[in-house]
Amino acid sequence: MATLIIAEPPAEYQSRPLLVVDASVLTAAVFAESNRDQALQWMRGRALHAPQLVDYELANAALNKLRRKQATAETAAAALAAFSALDLERMPTALDGVFKLAAQWGLTAYDAAYLWLAAELKAPLATFDSRLGAAAKAHLGNIGSKT
Repeated sequence: MATLIIAEPPAEYQSRPLLVVDASVLTAAVFAESNRDQALQWMRGRALHAPQLVDYELANAALNKLRRKQATAETAAAALAAFSALDLERMPTALDGVFKLAAQWGLTAYDAAYLWLAAELKAPLATFDSRLGAAAKAHLGNIGSKT
């Protein structure tokens, strides 16, 4: 008779709540900005998600910090390495949905991609961007009331 084998993941992986994180939160976390602790507090214990474009946004943030002399090439590379090591699921987005949200809320397509993903996953969105945050509060708060 065969023996039943059950392999279970560690408890911390079983029910981590979802969180969509935008580039402002990730940049704060990996570049040790003044709001880093707040970013890390929200990210801790959650299953992190972002649109696939997030890698380019973080690379651009690193370039901007380098050009403004807010980071050296070494610290930028270290921050990008820390970002790459994050347990972050990069997900595709729907172009038509992103476009509609950008037009509806006056966002860039990049920011609307985070909002679209949060709505699609029915997950909270973490951002330090006030315009995206206001749109997210309005849009995500209305998802359940649409008929």
